[in-house]
Amino acid sequence: MKIALLGTVGVPGRYGGFETLAENFVHYHADSGRDATLTVWCSSRGKVDRPTRFKSAALRYIGLEANGMQSILYDALSLLDAVRTRHDRIVLLGVSGAMMLPLIRLISRARIVTNIDGIEWKREKWNGPVRAFLRASEWAAVRFSHAVIADNQAIADHVRAAYGSNSYVIAYGGDQAVADGAVGEAPAGLPERYALALCRIEPENNVRMILEAFAGIDEPLVFVGNWDSSAYGRNLRARYSNRAKLHLLDPVYEPGALHSLRARASVYVHGHSAGGTNPSLVEMMHFGVPVLAHGCAFNRHSTEGKARYFETSEELVAQARGLAPEDAAEIGAAMQDIAARRYTWDKIGKAYFELLDRV
Repeated sequence: MKIALLGTVGVPGRYGGFETLAENFVHYHADSGRDATLTVWCSSRGKVDRPTRFKSAALRYIGLEANGMQSILYDALSLLDAVRTRHDRIVLLGVSGAMMLPLIRLISRARIVTNIDGIEWKREKWNGPVRAFLRASEWAAVRFSHAVIADNQAIADHVRAAYGSNSYVIAYGGDQAVADGAVGEAPAGLPERYALALCRIEPENNVRMILEAFAGIDEPLVFVGNWDSSAYGRNLRARYSNRAKLHLLDPVYEPGALHSLRARASVYVHGHSAGGTNPSLVEMMHFGVPVLAHGCAFNRHSTEGKARYFETSEELVAQARGLAPEDAAEIGAAMQDIAARRYTWDKIGKAYFELLDRV
């Protein structure tokens, strides 16, 4: 079996959830000693070094950005190259290149497994034409893949309702956030304990709602995100950065510093209302910290209904103020138990490779 892994910036992962998935897919392949060969397609943009291997995987490069509008052509060229190099299992992460799948099915006998990610076309940031394209791409991914992976039961429910198709629910691991025990220095000037939020600064992550809630209560909030990447983020930072209890930090990537930042949190606030199973949430669950999450179906499935939920800033204020120490300890223990049962990379890797064997 020759496996092609497509749809990410590449490995090792330094960008987002799919890149972390790709890296841990390679780790599982290397550690499990499987006979299958593995190739990962990577973006060469902005890279000085272009190694040809990462652990057990061969690396191939496409000279385009893997995200944004270029991702459509990036994924299409990756698919064609995977077929040209006679890979017989293709794992496609995301639907950007899915409109190419009808052609791939015509010219190749490769079996295609697509992780459709979240319901991308519903995100607020997209305009009408982009939404229409993403919705068509989702349809193509479901229609022309041999198997579809949903990272959350709510996504699987959507696929069944919209297309009458079943999918395989395989989430993400998060144990790498605590596995290596790396401890570094958290950013200076923070209180000893605080509520923590960590996400991309986008409307569907309800950033404004979280800031409004914590601006009116005594508990300090540390909010980590890419504030300067959009007018939305810059405006929010300008409006709320002068509040003494609000600490708005730029992204923290260094593993030791990120570990220390998470370990000092007394509660985790998760505002995502789109997508599916969110990697930052399942990573945080491994720390045994109580979670206050937006009450969408995705988050309720991810936390098995055992977190506390909000849908307005007023509800978030009530949840934060009403979280007694004994309740916080119980919720934190439940989050850690769920993470250990469902969100480890060993379990996720095994599920992917069993599906590739079956398909």
